[in-house]
Amino acid sequence: MVEVVVLAAGGTIASRDDGSGTAVAADSGADLVASVPGGVGDVAVTVRDVATVDSSALTLEQLDAIREAVAHALESPDVAGVVVTHGTDTMEETSLLVDLSHSDPRPVVFTGAQHAADSPEADGPANLAEAIAVAADPQHRGLGVLLSFAGHVQTVRGLAKVSTVAPQPFEGGLSVAELAGTAPNRLLTKPMPVAGVRVDIVASYPGADGALIDAAVAAGADGIVLIGTGSGNTTVALADAVRRAIAGGVTVVVSTRVCSGEVDAGYGGGGGAADLVAAGAVMSRRLRPGQARIVLLALLAAGVGPRWIAAYLGR
Repeated sequence: MVEVVVLAAGGTIASRDDGSGTAVAADSGADLVASVPGGVGDVAVTVRDVATVDSSALTLEQLDAIREAVAHALESPDVAGVVVTHGTDTMEETSLLVDLSHSDPRPVVFTGAQHAADSPEADGPANLAEAIAVAADPQHRGLGVLLSFAGHVQTVRGLAKVSTVAPQPFEGGLSVAELAGTAPNRLLTKPMPVAGVRVDIVASYPGADGALIDAAVAAGADGIVLIGTGSGNTTVALADAVRRAIAGGVTVVVSTRVCSGEVDAGYGGGGGAADLVAAGAVMSRRLRPGQARIVLLALLAAGVGPRWIAAYLGR
């Protein structure tokens, strides 16, 4: 019999009405597995609870704990794969953190729900059943960390939640078919805890000055992710603040608020992406702000310099 470990980390999939009309994470991992319609077939499931919280409230310490729980589960040679149940709000961040150091060929599969466990439209049980099947299937070995949601399986690098209501709310990952013949390129062989590293996110918008960049630096930021407009552009005042931050030893990564397409240093004019690169900023070519922050956190925690950060984010 195939063994799969389910790590429960809260989220909508584990949430119920608390009596006030709002959903609160409450169900344990055992509750989730018990809710799977028709059971889990010939799969032996071991359940471990890591957190019971809405994913919007997760701390960096809890992200570290989830990554460590995955590594611990895979210490057993009898385990075929791991499933992580998690809230959709920040699933793209936690799953990428795990993926950055996941060198084991066995699949790690994240899943969740768009509807609470006590909703008439609850989708968590079906999503969990599918995720367990994906984790148990040897054809998913060697593909890195995956997301299984509403019948769709994709990689987590590049993932972004793009809908608050769609049954399958994520885009940006590669499908299993697109991965054929490729091998995941793990970034970290010895991951370090990201708790204790500070990376702030600052958005650009018309009329933005450098006050928030300066405030992040004053608060002790080790790194900053700038959410640029378009292909990674900003105001002249924000570009000046980026220049000051980098001169002070803070690593600045530039992403974009645009849902698709690449960040590119094609514009100048004092606040264009070309000006930010000239100041020493790193372009996050494909990853959106949340995932760019996770990469920066992980690499700064590992003591990696801007050159290697640029090499990874430039892919």
